[in-house]
Amino acid sequence: MCKGLASLSTCCLERYRKIHAYMADVWGFGLQDMEEGTATLSLAKELKARLGSILQKPNWNLPSCKIGKHRPTLEECLRWKESFEKLLSSKYGLCAFTAFLVSEFSEENIAFYFACEDYRNTKSLAKLPAKAQKIYDEFIGSEAPREINIDHETRDITKANMLAPSPASFDLAQHKIYMLMAKDCYPRFLRSPAYQDLVSQAKPGSKITRQPWPEKKV
Repeated sequence: MCKGLASLSTCCLERYRKIHAYMADVWGFGLQDMEEGTATLSLAKELKARLGSILQKPNWNLPSCKIGKHRPTLEECLRWKESFEKLLSSKYGLCAFTAFLVSEFSEENIAFYFACEDYRNTKSLAKLPAKAQKIYDEFIGSEAPREINIDHETRDITKANMLAPSPASFDLAQHKIYMLMAKDCYPRFLRSPAYQDLVSQAKPGSKITRQPWPEKKV
């Protein structure tokens, strides 16, 4: 993960710019920490395609992450602060959180979480072995392209579960990643300029109607 613009290599800095170009395209406005706001459309499309490969895999039921003009209301944005569960249950909240993870180069966490959700809900037991192997190779194996950060014990237990895949094969690993996001990524998301921008530019969903005062009995 790359932290601090001053310490970034040329390659990593270019990736940083691409990510923020995408985030500006997703939300429809620039972030406070964007350097110049001069990212080209081609850069935005490139990263958009990268995130799209995560969000739009047919077996991983994540929603499209294009907010555009249909931004969340102020009430919805503030509701995300109540709990991590409420953030994930919101279409826009999940979208914003995923884009944040992309900016931190840790989007594999949310991708793995929803891959496990899809796996657990598989109705045909005959499909479990192939699905389990695909998830394991993508996120857990020794040469996994998007390896998640789990302890050796959890990794060993999950590997053993591959011998006889069941709907619960990834439960332990999924729980570990959920807690990692809830305790680490989620608080940082709420403190991020991206979330603060959403809140500051969001509009109330509806006007509050004042209830009439009850009439005093004489």
